[in-house]
Amino acid sequence: QVQLVESGGGLVQAGGSLRLSCAASGRGFSNYPMGWFRQAPGKEREFVAAINRSGVNTDYADSVKGRFTISRDNAKNTVYLQMNSLKPEDTAVYYCAAKAYGASAYRTVNAYDYWGQGTQVTVSS
Repeated sequence: QVQLVESGGGLVQAGGSLRLSCAASGRGFSNYPMGWFRQAPGKEREFVAAINRSGVNTDYADSVKGRFTISRDNAKNTVYLQMNSLKPEDTAVYYCAAKAYGASAYRTVNAYDYWGQGTQVTVSS
């Protein structure tokens, strides 16, 4: 069983930056592919970024490519999402997710087994 706790959300002006963190408890973090998703009010949860177990392979939604960077520190059981050049349309609750097994970076909601409680990101114009 894995528990995930996100932090780092907040209110930022358009063009600003935030760094989200997701700390995992439990054993085996280095075996889990990880992902970041977001959900805006009235919309479905959508893929943002994913990273494989080693951190070598990453994947991004087109809407964030070039602005967001996902990374992980397996020694600290933590995955990060660096968000630069933020836009009002990035406003959402951001969730991290862990997949119990797999070798790739996965972009579908149903691929993941464990979810955090979410952290709010609000970008003002």
